Amino acid sequence: MTGDTTINRSTLRTFLFLQGPSSSIFAKIANRLEALGHTCLRINLNVGDQIFWRRRGAFNYRGSMSGWPAFVEAFIRRHAVSDLVLLGEERPYHQAAIAAARRTGAAVFIVEMGYLRPDWLTLERGGMSSNSHFPAEPDQILSAAAGLPEPDWRRRYEQSFLAEASCDLLYNLPNVFLWFLFPGYRRHGIFHPLAEYGGWLLRLATQRRQQRAADALIRSLASAGSDYFVYPLQLETDYQLRAHSPFNSQKEAIRAILASFAYHAPAGSKLAIKTHPLDNGLIRWRKIVAEAAGKTGIADRVAFLDGGNLDALVQGSAGVVTVNSTAGLHALKQGKPVKVLGSAVFDIAGLTDQQPLDTFWQAPQRPDAALSAALFRLMAAAIQVRGNFYSSAGTSAGANAIAERLHQGTVNEPGAFVDPPPRRKPAKSAPSAAFGIR
Repeated sequence: MTGDTTINRSTLRTFLFLQGPSSSIFAKIANRLEALGHTCLRINLNVGDQIFWRRRGAFNYRGSMSGWPAFVEAFIRRHAVSDLVLLGEERPYHQAAIAAARRTGAAVFIVEMGYLRPDWLTLERGGMSSNSHFPAEPDQILSAAAGLPEPDWRRRYEQSFLAEASCDLLYNLPNVFLWFLFPGYRRHGIFHPLAEYGGWLLRLATQRRQQRAADALIRSLASAGSDYFVYPLQLETDYQLRAHSPFNSQKEAIRAILASFAYHAPAGSKLAIKTHPLDNGLIRWRKIVAEAAGKTGIADRVAFLDGGNLDALVQGSAGVVTVNSTAGLHALKQGKPVKVLGSAVFDIAGLTDQQPLDTFWQAPQRPDAALSAALFRLMAAAIQVRGNFYSSAGTSAGANAIAERLHQGTVNEPGAFVDPPPRRKPAKSAPSAAFGIR
């Protein structure tokens, strides 16, 4: 054993890694945990999983989706797995594994892109969004954050679009062309990888023109002298939107928000809708927004941006509406009113506006500055680490920090673990029932 040789052998654990990002970070986390004396195992579900693991401890599951729940539970019991580590807790394979982990008493840890982007990563115990154990009561947050230092917000690690795209290709293309090696595997994504890449090529060809148009529109909104609100789109494939909101799709959310804005927003105000920077362009959001705005009679009050700087757009706004995007956190950091329509870890009384959406347009409530500062300090200390998924330095830093927290048992510490989870998963319902939209 290398690394810390003072560990009590009775505290050593067996970590099972399932699917992570198309990145080396999970393998690096495992390397560090094994240096600390722990055992690290992996179940590969496809060729891409194999490519990004490339270390010992791997087992391949080539069976059907229907056979997976029994397989993973038997695996956890046979290997005495104490901890499950994964990205994408709502993926069908992961849902079955989490259920098995809970039946066997194994702890569950979720790794995701950071709430405090751009160079932070999330590590939560138990789950995220509706499943998060992070406190939801203002007094608990203020108490737990008391004495914690202000995070260093300077960016430490850069990652390029080229690096991210290359990793994505390296993960997905072998799955497409070597599918027969894992014949039972079923993708969780909505789009076929080749269709996604085709969409990205088209977007890249028009990116500069769209960016110039978006920047000009942001300047125009800021100088117009009238209030405007911002709705940043999430990806249609985003499980946070699909699993932790009352909406079944982004299209449904757009129509509900535009209907509310049409009936209840001040007559002189506008709504700026911005695409997600990683949108693949396969869904024609501009057309969908234009049609919905036309049907509600507010076509001249809705601005659509395919690009542009979100921070600059939010800075001049009267407030932000989001389903549960981390864009809401960035708006809170700027002191802007935020209305959350789904379940989000930052949807807390005193921070986000708790009024119905119809009322929000009329009198948006700003976040409490002291509570906002406490939230960011506690997040940074308890459920965030510095690093990223797609650079050598960023993955190494993130992996070391995640492994140390797993090893020390300090995930969600200090004071940021509430059991049972204090949030509920929103029921799927008609917009009129959820938000009072007519």
